[in-house]
Amino acid sequence: MNFELTPEQRAVRDNFARFCDERIAPQAAALDEARAFPHALFKELADLGFFGMRYPEAVGGSGMALSEFCLALQEVARGSMSLAGAVAMQSLMGTKFLHMLGNADIVERLFKPALRGEKIGAICMTEPNAGSDLGSIATTARKVDGGYVINGQKTWITSAPVADFFTVFARAGEEKKLTIFLVEKDFKGLTVGREIHKMGVWALPTSEVALMDCFVPDSHRLSKEEGDGEGHLRKTLGEIRIITGAMALGVGYAALAEANRYAAERSQFGKPINRFQAIQMKLAEMATSLEAATHLVYSAAWLRDADKPYHQQAAMAKLFASETAASVCDQAARVLASYGYAMDYPVQRYLRDVRFTLIGGGTSEILKMIIAKEMSR
Repeated sequence: MNFELTPEQRAVRDNFARFCDERIAPQAAALDEARAFPHALFKELADLGFFGMRYPEAVGGSGMALSEFCLALQEVARGSMSLAGAVAMQSLMGTKFLHMLGNADIVERLFKPALRGEKIGAICMTEPNAGSDLGSIATTARKVDGGYVINGQKTWITSAPVADFFTVFARAGEEKKLTIFLVEKDFKGLTVGREIHKMGVWALPTSEVALMDCFVPDSHRLSKEEGDGEGHLRKTLGEIRIITGAMALGVGYAALAEANRYAAERSQFGKPINRFQAIQMKLAEMATSLEAATHLVYSAAWLRDADKPYHQQAAMAKLFASETAASVCDQAARVLASYGYAMDYPVQRYLRDVRFTLIGGGTSEILKMIIAKEMSR
């Protein structure tokens, strides 16, 4: 397997690295403190074509592979995990099912504007009693004349307070199997509830969503058949895990760079602390672990791009990259010592934000179960 970047991949990485350094990183602390959705940078990334990277040119995208998308997303996450979470949602989970299953009206009126950053999408899967266990999803969709009536509670819905439309998973039909629906924000019966205040990713709003006797017309049942939702979702979970791994790499490399910079500037006992073996060992271990995680993430992305089996590798990549990034951020804080605990330095933000990657796409414990199950086959 060749890990050398192609000229196109290098151009993608370098383009978004510059955008990170010039536009995202200088604003990251202020975005965090404002605790508001980053509308301006969100639109700037749309103008750069970020949201259409994974979609065909015929619908306004650029038809790039997952590898290129991960290279771009990693750079965005290096600047701000909040922004990375917002644009990852928009680029994949928030729009994929509209493109894949939506009718012509939905594609023209919602999907294409979403690629331009003019509409914001969200996905509603998680419920108070259903996270990794898709079988516990309790939201129902009852067939009526002209459509469905949906009832249920969703939680941990990323971008919900600013979303224009929601992809909702609910149980429909006699067998009550998962079915995919599109609910627009002005549909009667849809309520965006309280915002969930989180340890990190403060500029990425997350809320509860209630659907109470919410009527959804037949045209907004995205599933071609009742009950096909779980199959579509499971096919997407592998990509979600890979891109979560890419986001983990971004914040991990940001933390390493800050620790390396600080260690070169901070002097104790008459010399920079990067001259002390204890600090050298930390930096070397951080860099080595991130290098290994990088290979796992892009190996999984390559398998997906080559249309080869990749779900086990996606779980491994997300597991290792997120755990590695969490460890690197912790070690970076230790290098900075008391300043790693100070709000004046970005390491505290990295340390808070990296936990987002430990949860999204499945917890480490769930991923280990998935990997072991794949091995037993």
